[in-house]
Amino acid sequence: MMKGMLALTLTTIAVVLAWLTYENGLLSIHFYIAWGLGMGVMMMLVAALMGLVFLSNGTGHDEAIDDRLGDEAKDTWEDR
Repeated sequence: MMKGMLALTLTTIAVVLAWLTYENGLLSIHFYIAWGLGMGVMMMLVAALMGLVFLSNGTGHDEAIDDRLGDEAKDTWEDR
């Protein structure tokens, strides 16, 4: 999944940077580096966190949580 997300991230960065260059002409190299790194890190972080959510759900860790309030918490929220 991460390899696919890396490919999508690199493709998105290349397409958007090409479009920005086409629309605005050449900008500072620092702009391209900062934008590419910022978007790349953000997209990969989102992919990693989403993967952890699916992994946690798929392995049963979500059901293994000790619910100390039990049904008591549900009653409190339904009453409001």
